[in-house]
Amino acid sequence: MVIPVEDAADARLADYVRLRDVDLRRSVESERGLFVAEGEKVIRRAIGAGHPVRSVLTTAKWLDALADVVDGTTGGATVYLVSDEVMEGVTGFPVHRGALAAMERTELPSVGALLSGAERILVLEDLVDHGNVGAIFRCAAALGVGAIVLSPRCADPLYRRAVKVSMGAVFAIPYARMTDWHGGLAEVRAAGFRLLALTPDQSAVPLDEAPLSGRVALMLGSEGDGLSSRWLHEADQPVCIPMSPRAMDLGVDSLNVVAAAAVACHGLLRR
Repeated sequence: MVIPVEDAADARLADYVRLRDVDLRRSVESERGLFVAEGEKVIRRAIGAGHPVRSVLTTAKWLDALADVVDGTTGGATVYLVSDEVMEGVTGFPVHRGALAAMERTELPSVGALLSGAERILVLEDLVDHGNVGAIFRCAAALGVGAIVLSPRCADPLYRRAVKVSMGAVFAIPYARMTDWHGGLAEVRAAGFRLLALTPDQSAVPLDEAPLSGRVALMLGSEGDGLSSRWLHEADQPVCIPMSPRAMDLGVDSLNVVAAAAVACHGLLRR
């Protein structure tokens, strides 16, 4: 069902308001159990991952491209058809991909259930930038990591920017969120995982020399401070990505967390 809407203040578009207002979106999405997928490809991947469609917000340019997606949803999703001006008025920015979908969240597995079928995982501690979380999911999915465990304070992988940056990879790799930061690593270790803590400290064992037999969990810390001292202490072994001595002399002593994740995921899956 396609419904033209001419007023950005129309209450039927409430799922899409002010998409760049992080605090507001956290409240709205948590309260309503939804997230917003942006762009045709991401919408298709979200549907393919089993997320029901609440509604679609799009412009005439993208309507035909989404026709089969909408028709294929249970009962046929409601489509709100708007002009570019109304779209920007609702969301707060020009939506260049022209289509948004409000999707229902599904229940996440427990950490224990997630770990039962994985051999190589990432554990993310307190990464707060949604773009970084999305990019790490993309790296992990592309390089074959089996699952991702998030600390309680990590950014939401289903926030619009995280989904967008990941190009839908957040739907390709299973993840769970810890409920207890203090005891979270103990549950991972109890599942048989060896905990490797990625650190910029060049005195640590290079990742490509670390033993990777059995189940391995690679821990990545926050954008600014890296892993907390508690989690570093709880790790079985700190590991590093060796830096160029020349770069070190110039003060470049580490990679950003996304680049480090890409290199580390490649090393983690080397055998």
